[in-house]
Parts: sequence; structure tokens; C-alpha cells
Amino acid sequence: MFPHHREREQPIFSARAHVFQIDPATKRNWIPASKHAVTVSFFYDANRNVYRIISVGGTKAIINCTVTPSMTFTKTSQKFGQWADSRANTVYGLGFATEQQLHQFSEKFKEVKDAARLAREKSQDKELANTALSIAAPQSPPVMCVNGPEDKLFRSQSADITLSSEKERIKKMLSEGSICEMNLEAELFTLQDSNSKLVAALHEANANVEQWKKQLAAYQEETERLREQVAELEAHGGQGPSDLLKDELTQSLEELEALLKAKDEEIHILQSKKAEYHEMEHDRDEAIHRLREMEMRNSDLERRIQNTEQNLGNTLEERDRMDTEIQRAIEILDIKIFDLNDLRQSLVKLIDK
Repeated sequence: MFPHHREREQPIFSARAHVFQIDPATKRNWIPASKHAVTVSFFYDANRNVYRIISVGGTKAIINCTVTPSMTFTKTSQKFGQWADSRANTVYGLGFATEQQLHQFSEKFKEVKDAARLAREKSQDKELANTALSIAAPQSPPVMCVNGPEDKLFRSQSADITLSSEKERIKKMLSEGSICEMNLEAELFTLQDSNSKLVAALHEANANVEQWKKQLAAYQEETERLREQVAELEAHGGQGPSDLLKDELTQSLEELEALLKAKDEEIHILQSKKAEYHEMEHDRDEAIHRLREMEMRNSDLERRIQNTEQNLGNTLEERDRMDTEIQRAIEILDIKIFDLNDLRQSLVKLIDK
């Protein structure tokens, strides 16, 4: 049976980039594969030990590339890189927002390529070992077939082919469901990464808000104190150089009011970021819900494949039983033919006498 999808393929790295493909006609110009920046993810299949680069735009797979040891990611500018996929007969280009994002993707590409090379070497060693074992093992003699009741055998083979076709169809459905799951996992991986960044920013903002609130309270106290001093100086206007002191206090008061206004605007911006964080949480919950629905669908498909495999096994057992009966009938026919041959020879001898 097929393992659970989380045991098959896992996202190990994701980045946002504009995706391009080389023009197949000119082999020089770039054709945009996406209207805006999309998520480009590295996936790892633990069962097949294979690494893939996948990017989805809407419901269409923009990139579906298996990483091989011969691939090379080349930086052609500060924010653009490319690599060739010989299997798809194309060249992919990625445009990043920053030079740091391009560097991170390039390093991950090298790491995945080295891992793919090690996986291929292990696979080749395993194949050589299996080949050596198969050569050393004794081979079974070929099975000789003789004429017999072919109708039953033909029906058994037809049933076997029908069940195999049904099994392949269900496997195809399961594969399509797995692609949808990988898309949802990539989306969930991106949402979780964005959520972590927003949570860190929110914690930092909350800490800043608390500090700014304390500063605001101190500024308000200072403002009230200055107002009282101004009022007191206005009441005792005839004493000392009050005009100069009044101007200084008024200027300080205006500066404090401007600072309070700036802090109020910063608090408003942080509150709007908090609303964006709640919206991201809602999107993450929706992605998790869609992923769970896809898991239920895959579970149903796996149950159907189990039933199909069981039916196929029963059919194979029935075919083996019929083959045994046919072989027994052939042996009986051989004995009858031998007896008839003896009888014919006896009759010939009697006729000759």
C-alpha cells in the first residue's frame, strides 16, 4: 500500500519569486510564467529518495522539476538566477526581490543537488548488488505450454487486465490528489513562515507599544507641568523675564505635542499590522481545513486501492487454480492420447495378421 502523503513528500524550503521560462523559438528571450511573485518550494520524497522543485500558479503547475546531480543554478545578476531542465527541455529563470533571497535559494539548490547525487550513488550501488544476487541465484526452467482449454485461460487473463486497469486508474486519481496536497502543503508552509514572522513582529510591536505608552504618560505629565508653569507665568507676567521663558515653554510644548502625534500614528500603524496578522491566521485555518479534506479524500482512495488489490489477489488465486485444473486435464488428455495410440497400433497389428 501507498504510505501516507506526509511520509511521501515534504516541503523543505520555500521562497517567493517571479518565474520565467526561456522562449523555445529564440532560446534567448524570457517568457513570464507568472503574472506576479509565486511560491517556489523544494520537496523531498523519502520513499523514492528524490528531490523536486515545485511552483504552482492558481491551479496550474508552473514548475515541476526533478533535481539531478548534473543541474547547475547560475546567478546572472544580483537578483536573477536560472537553471536548465533537460527532461522538460526548457530553462527556468527566477527573479527575487532581494539579493539575499537569491543567495539563500542558490545555497539550497547546491545542497539539494549534492543530496540528489548521494541518493543516486546509493541507488546505483543497490542496483549492482541486486544484479549480482540475481546472477548468482539459480534460474527457474521455462514453462512449456501445450494445447488445452484456452477459453478459461483467456477469461482469467481478461479479468486480470481489467482489474489492473482499474488499479492504474485509481493510482492516477491518488497521484492527482497528492499533487493538490503538495500545493496545499506549500501554501501552508508559506503561511506558517509568514505567520511566524508576523508573530515576532507583533511581540516586538507590543513591547514597543508598552514602552511608548510609558513615554506618552511621561510626556503628558511634562506637558501638564509646562502648561501650569505657563499659566503661572502669565498670571505673574510682571515679574522677571517672563516673555523669554514663555516662548521657550511654548516651543517645548509644541515639540511635545508633535512627538505625541507621531507616537499616535505609530500606534495606529501597529494596530493595522495586528489586523493583518488576524487575517493571516484566518487564511492559515482555511488552508489547514482544505488539507484535512484532501487527507480524507486520499484515505478513501487508499481504501479503494486496497479493495482492488484484494480483488486482484483473489483473481490471481482463481487463475492459478484454473491453471492447475487445466494442467490436470492436459495430463489426462495425454494419457488418453497415449492409450488411443496403443489401441491404434494394436488394431494395425491385427489388421496386418
